[in-house]
Amino acid sequence: MAQYYVGVDVGGTTVKMGMFSDTGELLDKWEIPTRRKNNGKYILSDIVDSIEEKRETFEGNIKGIGVGIPGPVTADGTVLKCANLGWDVFSVSNKLASLTGVGNVKVGNDANVAALGEMWKGGGRGYDSIVMVTLGTGVGGGVILQGKILTGCKGAGGEIGHMKVNMDETRVCGCGNKGCLEQYASATGIVNMAKENVPEGSYLADKKVTAKAVFDGAKEGDAYCMKVVEKFGRYLGVALSNVAHVVDPEAFVIGGGVSAAGQILLDVVEKYYNENSMFALKNKSFHLAELGNDAGIYGAVRMVLFK
Repeated sequence: MAQYYVGVDVGGTTVKMGMFSDTGELLDKWEIPTRRKNNGKYILSDIVDSIEEKRETFEGNIKGIGVGIPGPVTADGTVLKCANLGWDVFSVSNKLASLTGVGNVKVGNDANVAALGEMWKGGGRGYDSIVMVTLGTGVGGGVILQGKILTGCKGAGGEIGHMKVNMDETRVCGCGNKGCLEQYASATGIVNMAKENVPEGSYLADKKVTAKAVFDGAKEGDAYCMKVVEKFGRYLGVALSNVAHVVDPEAFVIGGGVSAAGQILLDVVEKYYNENSMFALKNKSFHLAELGNDAGIYGAVRMVLFK
């Protein structure tokens, strides 16, 4: 009988799932709504029900289930509260194993799991140690060292978005601190920086200010947009340099909606990275993420397919 593995990426709105072969081939993927009412008590049972439906279709045994969760997760699969889902502290891995009868269940933070997926099948292919940063509404990160997630003792390893990069910032970040990378390198942060003083005649003057518009203007040679992109690149480049001085990865992978800007983004970040890194850490490889919204399910399966 065939053996299958399931990757699960739990988000605040939807749960993405994928059925994989024992060689890591994605056979099917689907989504279900994330039912967050009653403190998310139905989320895991909904996942189990959905997996059972697919198990009947594929007529095989589920040998492993990997799960990415939007919150701190310890190495043993315990979630240390998850505000987005309404969860308190409990062992997701033990609960899923009990509900499904599958013994091989692994759980990780969603950003870390996505980084593992990119290392395995995406922009980080060919490397064993990468740092991934996701630039969206916020800034997420994941550190993979020698093929394994750097979890940290409280499950908060890789929280790159809340590194302090500006000691003089007066605005408060969503985390409660000030001067976090997320305030400058996220889509929201880029918009906030761009809106500070749009000059007359700028590419942005008669447009809705978005991160995409800022990068589009920079590509057109608009001086103000280029200035904002340089500021963005300096903050992110310095932050990644600081990370490299601690973990020394082989490569960086940049994903999230902002990464759609493409090569101009890689160029400016790499420039400031190299300007701020010691000689032994210069000239790392920089790549764009390739798996998009599937990174989480690939990484989740990678956790259980290769222990």
